[in-house]
Amino acid sequence: MEQTLAIIKPDAVRKKIVGSIISAIEEHDFTIVRIKTLKMAREEAALFYDIHRGKPFYERLVDFMSSGQIYVLLLERERAIEEWRWLMGVTDPAEAVFGSLRQRFGTSVQQNSVHGSDSPESARRELSFFFGGDQ
Repeated sequence: MEQTLAIIKPDAVRKKIVGSIISAIEEHDFTIVRIKTLKMAREEAALFYDIHRGKPFYERLVDFMSSGQIYVLLLERERAIEEWRWLMGVTDPAEAVFGSLRQRFGTSVQQNSVHGSDSPESARRELSFFFGGDQ
């Protein structure tokens, strides 16, 4: 079994579509091992997205991700990273495959409702950031 991180972003929480996203996760055979809600301080968001520091979208991303409540989930299944990225769809909702979460719920590249780890290394780092060694 492989593990990955999923984040339900502030735009999805504000739109009250968390239940729809969790239902899709369960319908695609993911096990939700851990889940928690939180509101990241700006400093925490800046640290989490540090790999993007210096890029034109970095400051807007940090502001957005610290703008409201999020849900962080530790998901598990065979090929979890690849399957979660498929279910999410590409970053830009306008280019995402029909039926993907970002196509269904996203409104922009930034406000695309969900985040997911893009590699095993990212998954380990991101899961540790939110869940420490408790995976």
